[in-house]
Amino acid sequence: MFFSSNIRLLRKRRNRTQDDVATALGMKRSTLSGYENGVAEPGLEALLAFSRYFRVAIDTLVAVDLSALSESQLSELERGFDVYIKGSNLRILATTVDSRNNENIEMVPEKAKAGYTTGYSDPEFISELPVFQFPLLSKNKKYRTFQISGDSMLPIPEGAWVTGEYVQDWSLIPSGTACIVFTTDGGIVFKIIENLLAQDQKIRLHSLNPMYEPYDVPVDEIREIWKFVHYISSEIPEPVLPHQQLVKTVVSLKQELSQIKEQLSKPENRE
Repeated sequence: MFFSSNIRLLRKRRNRTQDDVATALGMKRSTLSGYENGVAEPGLEALLAFSRYFRVAIDTLVAVDLSALSESQLSELERGFDVYIKGSNLRILATTVDSRNNENIEMVPEKAKAGYTTGYSDPEFISELPVFQFPLLSKNKKYRTFQISGDSMLPIPEGAWVTGEYVQDWSLIPSGTACIVFTTDGGIVFKIIENLLAQDQKIRLHSLNPMYEPYDVPVDEIREIWKFVHYISSEIPEPVLPHQQLVKTVVSLKQELSQIKEQLSKPENRE
């Protein structure tokens, strides 16, 4: 039972005094102090009040040791991503931390991609990946770096290391966002996302290289999405020559025309 330590931890993370929380919950400060010290047992109404105040499920408040979570996991929890509230919508991420409990940035080289497709949720596999720290990135978010292959995202060259920020709620990703997407069938790909989850329960993946056609991925095939942060490469990107830009423009126009035709072909637009 971790209720006492959890409510004390959450209160302090909000920089609230016992008087602040007790007033907000309509209880005496001595009552709250008794709960935090473990000398008083909360009833159902009190549990519901704490759950609503901290936006954390009762099961989590009681059964999960929040002090054992990393900073990024606590931040996710405080933003409302709680397994007992979100159910299957919550994706549990295997991660590693350094000796100071700071999130590592794990690196997934090309040779480790095959193993990642089955070991992505295995803490032992993730712990064997090389790691590094990047002080310019937020300590409250989770990052991972993947080595990309192929030429579909030129001018970002093959072999570049692309770092992404872990995305918990895919519905909030704006269309046009560059992301690393891990799917059951396609493996790990680096693409531009067109978010069609709300209407069609899928995302459409676009390449920067106009020679590659976009394709759709159903939501049930997606395992992870990492929003692009930066990339590292020893190569200087090739300049975009005029004829390459022309090809890109033509392909873009063809895609827009196809979308217009698709919209016009829908039954409601033919009436």
